[in-house]
Amino acid sequence: MNISIITQYSFIVVAIGTMLLAMATGIVGTISILKGQSLIGDAVGHASLPGIILAFMISGRKSAVILMLGAIVAGIVAFMLIQIISEGSKIEADTAMAVILSAMFGMGMVLKSYIQGNPKYQSASQSGLASYIFGQAAYILREDVYIILAVSVISLALFIVFYKEIKVYVFDMVYAYTIGINSRLTSLLIMIITMILIAAGLKAVGAILISSMLITPAVTGLQWSKSYEKVLVIAAVTGAVSAFLGTFISSAVKGFSTGPSIILIMSVIALFSVLFAPRGIVRMLLNIRKMRVGK
Repeated sequence: MNISIITQYSFIVVAIGTMLLAMATGIVGTISILKGQSLIGDAVGHASLPGIILAFMISGRKSAVILMLGAIVAGIVAFMLIQIISEGSKIEADTAMAVILSAMFGMGMVLKSYIQGNPKYQSASQSGLASYIFGQAAYILREDVYIILAVSVISLALFIVFYKEIKVYVFDMVYAYTIGINSRLTSLLIMIITMILIAAGLKAVGAILISSMLITPAVTGLQWSKSYEKVLVIAAVTGAVSAFLGTFISSAVKGFSTGPSIILIMSVIALFSVLFAPRGIVRMLLNIRKMRVGK
């Protein structure tokens, strides 16, 4: 395995982009886990595909900014539909997410099939749109890194500025209401942060795997500590380490895709944590055994 790869410009660009994204999504993903909304990232990620295709169809260009804006708009529409269905009917939120996820992702695939071979779009470059489905971090450009950097900084800045409100909202909504925290505005803020991170990360990881970057580092952090601050740090570090190792492995081993490699490393770390962390299965079984012996 050629370690000198880490000094190459292309590797540095991809590594910086994926590490920033993984750190930000890992931190923000803790909110979804603790609020019991793990599927929201999956739903929004899949639902963003028709927005990307429509943005390309309208603009005729494959600009990263334009496609990201299309993804954000589609994600907002999906989130609003989920809220309307779950709050205005007897359908549970998870069911509504599954319905919207599959419907909008199907719409995206239909639109993608429509533009392929369509004479109207032959003059515009369509190559690369498939990367928004499965991810293609190896082809991240400097422009993409700048977008990920900007989005990550904005997301983390909003999270830090409104940290107290978010923390109270996540752990005790009743107390948040009594001290005057507007739960709707806080929920909207969390939605915006999640949306822009998902939209920025689609090219690197793809609509299918983007939810794993939100969920997996957060799961790892929650296994190692009960302190929310420590969970945030662990989630960020897990995301960064996984992104670096996944990018390195995919660069060093021919045929390995970057996005899936990153998710695979994250999943291995999460599985290890679920088994052997202080709050993991093995420790729980040992504690049960000690209690039985003590009796």
